[in-house]
Amino acid sequence: MTHMDAGIGLTTPAARDHAPGWDTWRRARHGFAPAPVRTFGQWRTMSARERSAYDLHRMATHANLPLLDTPMSQSVDRLLSARIGTNSFKAKPSTRAGVMISGGGYQGKTETTCEIVAAFEDSWRALHHQIHPDATPGTRALWAPVAYVQTPVTAKPKSTCKAILNFYGAPTKSMDLPDLIRQVAASLTDHGTKVLVLDDITRLRMHRADDQDTLDLIRAFMSMHVTLVLIGVDIAASGLLREGRLDPASGQSVLPPSRHAAVHGLEATQTERRFDLVELDRFRYDTDSQITAWNTHLAGLEGALRLLKAQPGMLTQGHMPEYLFTRTNGVVGLLERLIEDGCTEALNSGAECLTETLLDSLPLTLSGTGRDAQAGEIPAVPATPARRPRARRRRNSAFDDHGPAASDTA
Repeated sequence: MTHMDAGIGLTTPAARDHAPGWDTWRRARHGFAPAPVRTFGQWRTMSARERSAYDLHRMATHANLPLLDTPMSQSVDRLLSARIGTNSFKAKPSTRAGVMISGGGYQGKTETTCEIVAAFEDSWRALHHQIHPDATPGTRALWAPVAYVQTPVTAKPKSTCKAILNFYGAPTKSMDLPDLIRQVAASLTDHGTKVLVLDDITRLRMHRADDQDTLDLIRAFMSMHVTLVLIGVDIAASGLLREGRLDPASGQSVLPPSRHAAVHGLEATQTERRFDLVELDRFRYDTDSQITAWNTHLAGLEGALRLLKAQPGMLTQGHMPEYLFTRTNGVVGLLERLIEDGCTEALNSGAECLTETLLDSLPLTLSGTGRDAQAGEIPAVPATPARRPRARRRRNSAFDDHGPAASDTA
């Protein structure tokens, strides 16, 4: 049995903005099995077919690096988990406080949030023995404790409601806005949804009338007994909070009530909408504690890599930590992209380790990622150092049925 035959937990990426896709992702999110650690000498003793399978498994491992905790993500976890937990047990009809998660592009806001709310769903389902506690007797209901929705690129009240209803697979044809809002409220209730995540919320432009109406509608969702989680780039500077004020007693951002809620009968007993705003920042490199946190993160990444000639401290010793920070400005998504591309180059070239010379040859290119640059979803990328000659490339053995063109050097 080859390494690939043994099963590495790879599945087709699920569309998380639909209930079946979200459930598939939630169940499988920790199922990937990384390639086992092998030395270069052990690799050389393998047959050609075994080498090819192992190289494929290593490529898959580098393309699926684990989501590592950082001091910044831990602060988000503490706040968001506490808010969701408290709100989920509330029986009073008052408005549930929401959470806004802000940060720059490629800083892991979406993945961090999805992991936190998925962990909540796991525990919520376990608490209720995997049975929808509010299901209607005699019916078979879809239970969706978490709903994940991406804000439409050109958001309007109707399109935002439809995006939420599409998560549940609910019909939306021939509905006017009042009907859509009522259907959203009914879907959240019927499916036992406790958390509604709206990603890319800063795609809303506050100079557009439709976007102002959409933000007003989003406030109405807070009257629907769910924890509303908004994810966006630099929310504080986006204009989303310009009508709000900071409550010094609670530290929460307070927004005026929604006119949609009053018009459509969704008004809660509390007349103001409250959000906690938390920043998922990049790494910094100014103090000893910040440098230690960066090196700890690099050590976690290093432990996940499967390069045959990697030495201990490959990412954490010498000038490498400072080099990697300079290349990525401490942005975790840029670091992951650079390390992933570096591992591919190291495997294909036969270098089998990461060096500054190898990484210098790899530009960080973020075009064609499907992100909205105008909404700040693509960060500024530090300039690439002057190019150095690339290492001599070997054949890509991972796609060669006859085995790799192996280097004879140890």
